[in-house]
Amino acid sequence: MGKTTFSGPVNSTNGFVGDVTGDVTGDVTGSVTVPTFTVATAPSAVGLAGTIIYVSDGLAGAPTVAVSDGTDWISAAGTAIAAT
Repeated sequence: MGKTTFSGPVNSTNGFVGDVTGDVTGDVTGSVTVPTFTVATAPSAVGLAGTIIYVSDGLAGAPTVAVSDGTDWISAAGTAIAAT
């Protein structure tokens, strides 16, 4: 497979914004902003395995990043996101 090198900023139609330098194999340098949600407004995690979001109240009221496992949003603490 070929390798493509790119340099940011990068803006996508689904919420990803960042000043990024890297290649399509996953090496990234720079700041990245991911979509922000609350537990109540987070989209379904079903079918989104590997997707990252920021949840402002995801650890019983405390902010966290969360990753979809394809079924649930899992917090940085390793638990499903939950409201207070």
